[in-house]
Amino acid sequence: MSEATAPPPVALVTGAERGIGKECARQLLECGYTVILGCYDLSEAAITARELSPLGTVHVVALDVADDDSIAAAMEAVADITPVIDALVNNAGVTALGSARDVTRAQLHSLFDVNAFGAALLTRAALPLLARASSPRIVNVSSGGGSLTRAAAFAAAGGPGAAILAYASSKAALNMITVQTRLTLDSDPALRHIKINSVGPGTTATQVSGFVGQHPSDGARVLVLMATLDDDGPTGGFFEWEGPVEW
Repeated sequence: MSEATAPPPVALVTGAERGIGKECARQLLECGYTVILGCYDLSEAAITARELSPLGTVHVVALDVADDDSIAAAMEAVADITPVIDALVNNAGVTALGSARDVTRAQLHSLFDVNAFGAALLTRAALPLLARASSPRIVNVSSGGGSLTRAAAFAAAGGPGAAILAYASSKAALNMITVQTRLTLDSDPALRHIKINSVGPGTTATQVSGFVGQHPSDGARVLVLMATLDDDGPTGGFFEWEGPVEW
């Protein structure tokens, strides 16, 4: 009697209808994953799913990471598809220009809701399915702009002020969420096999950057690298394709 074939690993990628998320989904499919696209724009997600489906099994779930009810409904839909998540890629993100002179409360709320709070709360909701995987991975898509060390060095060097206060602050908050989540995972025997890392994809030609920078497929490489880490890989760190980033 032949042994049963193990099912393919499953990845949930948020903000996967376009840009880096779409290319991350493509590359994970090429790695043999079943991919669930967690998307806000369902019409664009349907187009992306049709484009990617020749590469493997693709599902779409409606997901607004800034809405608790949407997160709950999305995780119910994911649980109907699979009993386990092997990789969660918190890629959904938004940006807006605004310096310390003109940033608004509404802008801060909007960016933190998606870039920081959304990732934290989706991760919390996904933990039961991640815990069932043998080598689960969480990837928080941050930004080099969220590095306090880099920002401080830039300021000390007399760099010009950048109008990204809300965006950079939300990504710095996401980095702390990564560290705090790692502490929680490590302290729980049922969760300590889960690895979590922040990644900075670099300036990539997407809506977030105003379509300036490298091709989204290049930005997605580090997301896929950290989503498919070996068991001896790092956890609780901040990485770009070239290596570790100082917080």
